[in-house]
Amino acid sequence: MKHTVLIVDDDQSIVELLRDFLRNDGFEVKTAYDTGQALVLFAESTIDCMIVDIMMPGPDGFELCRHIRQKSDVPILFLSARSDDVDKIRGLALGGDDYIVKTASPGEIVARVKAVLRRVSSQKGRKSMVLHYGGLSLNVSTREVKIDGRQVSLTPKEYELLKLLAEHPKQVFTYEQLLEKFWAGVGDKHTVRVHLSRLREKIEAEPNEPQYIVNVWGIGYRFIGERDENDSDS
Repeated sequence: MKHTVLIVDDDQSIVELLRDFLRNDGFEVKTAYDTGQALVLFAESTIDCMIVDIMMPGPDGFELCRHIRQKSDVPILFLSARSDDVDKIRGLALGGDDYIVKTASPGEIVARVKAVLRRVSSQKGRKSMVLHYGGLSLNVSTREVKIDGRQVSLTPKEYELLKLLAEHPKQVFTYEQLLEKFWAGVGDKHTVRVHLSRLREKIEAEPNEPQYIVNVWGIGYRFIGERDENDSDS
């Protein structure tokens, strides 16, 4: 089955160029030239991945990402003419999965799309497993996270961070390791802190007195929850 990519950019030449490269690689492609059009298409279609320009007239790409993240964890790749870290950090903090500078070749952008879709497919293809840590449960196959039976909505990055930490309880992950794994070295300690802070606000009863994820001062983070014996595989 073909994957469908939604390209959102107010520059028609870029949209058409990426559309042609993606179609030549076997993708279905939908196009929008502003946030409003993109939201309509997203609501009407099954979208597997989005390429989103940041600077657009009206609500920008960051605002579009905020809207999408309220309802979906579809992979979002930001596309921008700016290469400074401020936009990169902001885009990733909002739940973006990648950040691509427009000087990148169309071939590289297609490769990035394939990479993020492979990652998503691999995660969905894993056998069902539920991890339990007291009131916290993490279903690896469905990507559902619950606190005391209540489902918690996480962005893709928040989920992957939680999963990594929960699967390796008591292991310390440095800022550098987390940056390299989830952001390909783009950003700094603040990028990690922002994501972990938002994650703890969602899963911790008292974020300032965490019972699951703690900061290792000056180094990084570790998961301290005790795994229950009734974890299941199927």
